[in-house]
Amino acid sequence: MVNFKLVSAVAAAALALAACDQKPAAPKADANNPLAGKTMQERAAAMAPTIGPGTELPTTVIPNIPEAAEAYYGKDSKTLIAQTRDPDAVKTSMGTNGALTYVFTDDGSMVQRVNDHGQDACSYIFPDGKRVVFTSTRDHMDMPVGNWSDSNDYPQGSELYIADIDGKNVVRLTNNTNYEAEVSVSHDGTKLVFGRQIDGKMDLWIMNADGTGERQLTFTGDWQEGAPFFMPGDERIMFRAWRASEYGKIRPTPMTVFTIKTDGTDWRRYTYDGDMNWAPFPAPDGRHYVFVRVTDKEKNDWDVYLGDLAGTPPKRLTFHEGFDGLPSMSPDGKKVAFARSTGPGFMSGLKTFVMDISSLGIGTTNLFNPEWGLPMQDDPKPADAAPAAAPAEAPKQQ
Repeated sequence: MVNFKLVSAVAAAALALAACDQKPAAPKADANNPLAGKTMQERAAAMAPTIGPGTELPTTVIPNIPEAAEAYYGKDSKTLIAQTRDPDAVKTSMGTNGALTYVFTDDGSMVQRVNDHGQDACSYIFPDGKRVVFTSTRDHMDMPVGNWSDSNDYPQGSELYIADIDGKNVVRLTNNTNYEAEVSVSHDGTKLVFGRQIDGKMDLWIMNADGTGERQLTFTGDWQEGAPFFMPGDERIMFRAWRASEYGKIRPTPMTVFTIKTDGTDWRRYTYDGDMNWAPFPAPDGRHYVFVRVTDKEKNDWDVYLGDLAGTPPKRLTFHEGFDGLPSMSPDGKKVAFARSTGPGFMSGLKTFVMDISSLGIGTTNLFNPEWGLPMQDDPKPADAAPAAAPAEAPKQQ
């Protein structure tokens, strides 16, 4: 939207005759909403991150666990759940060890396996700290193993399960041969949100924690939504999406950060640059989030950033040359867990690290303002959108 020019008193009378053709003036930007009234290009320019060298906050690797990635904290801000390389898992399509679900503390003093067969992906801890939800092919081990990182070959027959945190009392929630994953739990423990791919189209779904009341949230042809997480208050969901029309043609894949209400309305955009804004995870203050972007395309350097839904530029958090990604934040706002490649190759030797971000002052009071985001229409492609990022060599991402 653009601001309308002021008109003289004489012209005002004439304009009043055509009042039905007028539009309201765009809201003025202020300290709480600096992007108000800006076009997508102006928003992209205002939010350009500073990516130069810097000092990393205190960071440690979690000991006593195998290779693990995509770890999420429980309510105690100490216990995490993740898919972890395990020789008992179904082998990947490349012949390497698949992953099974583990829970562990971030000091490595407790490590235990939740599932013992199949091939697992995303998982989450219920707020009671006693139950977990996870994705697994454990009941479809006869189907092709697929590739969790390629949407053209996602493992079909990956189902959702809940279990006690020690792996007992497993209950299957879904019953089909689709790809279902990227699951998380509402803060009150009553709802699950997840991604489901049907005939190659990825959308968000929500259901009760016992598997009843399934309901589809998004219905888009080009946008491929995934990685949903409940925001504070459980009224909105944060997620990222890419366009099927761009997937595999631009690398890294351009991704956009969105939120949507849990009834499927008021879909809003928060990134505008056509770059890869991947794996967003909301902070407990309802304003910030951690996510991943490529810092240096030539060096294939991926880093974790702290984003701001209100529209200030992202803050770079990691400064390791190589892959840092799959971040999440603890419910107390004091830690970020993320995966870091420690091997000789890109994304090899993934280990889970924890960064102390207490100095950033991320609070737990919900500050979210829906006006921060740009309202979306179905499958939009505005003419003033910023150009997509230049191609770069990088793996396809979930």
